[in-house]
Amino acid sequence: MEDGTRQITRPFTVALLGNPNCGKSSVFNQLTGLRQKVGNFPGVTVDKKLGKTALPDNTEVQIVDFPGTYSFYPTSLDERIVVQTLSNPFDENYPDAAVYIADVTRLEKHLLLLTQLRDLGVPVILALNMADVADREGVEADIASLSRGLEVPVVKLSGRTGFGIEGLKRELQRLHSELSFKKPPPLFYTPDEAILATAEAAREIVPGANLYQGLLVAHHYAWLPFLTDAQRRLVADIIQRNRFEPLRSQVDETMQRYDRFTPIVRRAIRTPLPAGRRVTDRLDELLTHSVAGPVIFFALMLLIFQAIYTWATYPMDLIEAFFGLAGTLVQENLPQSWFSGLLTDGILAGLGGILVFIPQIAILFFLVSLLEEIGYMARAAYMFDRLMQYFGLNGRSIVALISGGACAIPAIMSTRTIGNWRERLITILVTPLISCSARIPVYTVLIGFVVPPKIVGGLFNLQGLAFMGLYLLGLAAALLSALVFKWILKTREHSYLMLELPEYRVPVMRNVLLTVWEKVRSFVWEAGRIIMAISIVLWVLASYGPKADMDAARQQALVQAREQQLGETETENLIAARRIEASYAGHIGKFIEPAIRPLGFDWKIGIALVTSFAAREVFVGTMATIYSIGSADDEYSVRDRMAQERNPITGKPAYTLAASLSLLIFYVFAMQCMSTLAVVRRETKSWKWPLVQFAYMSGLAYLGSLLTYQLLA
Repeated sequence: MEDGTRQITRPFTVALLGNPNCGKSSVFNQLTGLRQKVGNFPGVTVDKKLGKTALPDNTEVQIVDFPGTYSFYPTSLDERIVVQTLSNPFDENYPDAAVYIADVTRLEKHLLLLTQLRDLGVPVILALNMADVADREGVEADIASLSRGLEVPVVKLSGRTGFGIEGLKRELQRLHSELSFKKPPPLFYTPDEAILATAEAAREIVPGANLYQGLLVAHHYAWLPFLTDAQRRLVADIIQRNRFEPLRSQVDETMQRYDRFTPIVRRAIRTPLPAGRRVTDRLDELLTHSVAGPVIFFALMLLIFQAIYTWATYPMDLIEAFFGLAGTLVQENLPQSWFSGLLTDGILAGLGGILVFIPQIAILFFLVSLLEEIGYMARAAYMFDRLMQYFGLNGRSIVALISGGACAIPAIMSTRTIGNWRERLITILVTPLISCSARIPVYTVLIGFVVPPKIVGGLFNLQGLAFMGLYLLGLAAALLSALVFKWILKTREHSYLMLELPEYRVPVMRNVLLTVWEKVRSFVWEAGRIIMAISIVLWVLASYGPKADMDAARQQALVQAREQQLGETETENLIAARRIEASYAGHIGKFIEPAIRPLGFDWKIGIALVTSFAAREVFVGTMATIYSIGSADDEYSVRDRMAQERNPITGKPAYTLAASLSLLIFYVFAMQCMSTLAVVRRETKSWKWPLVQFAYMSGLAYLGSLLTYQLLA
């Protein structure tokens, strides 16, 4: 192998690599602290975590946290990123050196990827993680023996406690000082003549590639993005000419590597004889049991849902109260103008609409990260994988579907753990069909028109059962929609779940809190900008209209107020109701009325449909404004006023059983949440999928509502 030295024209860049569940993220957090950011690898939607750290001599190092992978023969999009980056010496993310994180208590299972990385010619340090667990379990590692056998520097550390991190930095400093003159060790894997000939020929096609990179190109040329079509044809000719068999080559390489490093590991690692079954094995018997496992899982998810719903209430109320107070202060201290209206009802409302979700996001990711750190979430994915795959989903999708009962935003963000892109995309597309907490005010108002407040069986409230039925309807729609998307979205990528069940461990709060911080910051910055923009647009639509119409609406309201001898507050409410009817939003409501009339809706509901696109719960506030009710917080006053509404043509109640049930069905299925669309755009890195999702859910809502109203009316 040739000298892999590269000219350094950027900060010293170190790749962090390892198998899934090796503790790589913990080491990354220990090295970088809060000096990290999330980007994405070029051309794909896989997150790239970047961080900075300083060596003992104050050299600044850029750390790139690569997705976890088992080998350079990838089975998912995440793993492909590692291969396409490291097989191309001119990739912008190609590292100057690498730190390979391995679980010292399971070292034999972790070294395949290390030896492959070593053969790329990238200077690498083997970091034996879980040192604290190894000490507790009596596992001893002979560092010198391991280093001699593998021909790489070896350090021992704990990403959970921070032990050994400074030693790793010292080793990186030494490696950095030797980078310009130290040659890589000889190949760990020696291919036979036929494979060698193919690798030699393939390496000539990629400038700067060494022998093993040439072999990777021969294996993966069909999807490596840095190859041109002409280069792919050349590689295909080489493979055909040399009768190269990729599967045989992969098996030969894997067996030879294991044959070489297994004796090295067994000489260097001493493990005490097991005294009976381990605690992990005993817990797994219960937690992955075919009956007890799902029961325990749903109990945990219920606790998480209750925690999100209960714990988030107080901080969310405080945030809403703060922005309400801020709006009041602005109105009282600034002269009434378009600017004060924009500030209170546009900017402050939009900012409040962003920040009010932070408690739910923080609580969900705090609790899920706790379960992840403990090692439980891998078991949950394993339990439900077979059932979820029937619907085109993944075992990990179950967490997002359950979390969606609180809020679709953090639930969609949690799908990042799903490696298969199609399964992740389907999960993202169907999760908003799960009834979230934002639908509760709408359900509360409308169920009163549909279901009488009776007690059945002496125990269950009939309206409460109807409420539960709406949640079950949303879940059924999500699973059936997943089947539809499974049929539509074709992929060559095999759909299966491969993961290693980690040991159960006590969570490290530093890692959990860093995860929460990163998720919250990502939401506020990425989705927040879009939410603010749409909030301001909606404010303009609801606050302005043709001047003649707005002036006439005000005069009509004043005349009606004098005739009815209304007080100041009632007059202001009446003016607001007339002005919103005359606004651009009102015109839009009347414009879409012919389309929604078959659903049993009038222009007033049309306005609510437009304004509640900001968030579903805005429906109640909009109806309160239209019907000139002072407070939007009292669902019962809104319900009473809606109950008095009459159809101007027939004189019958406007909100009949058919119309109310139709509106309920519409809100079960409709995508009435711009925050969710913003997050879907952020997660998919494209507007294509949020638009597809919006069109699909809107069509489903319209069809379901139409059938409901026409059958009952």
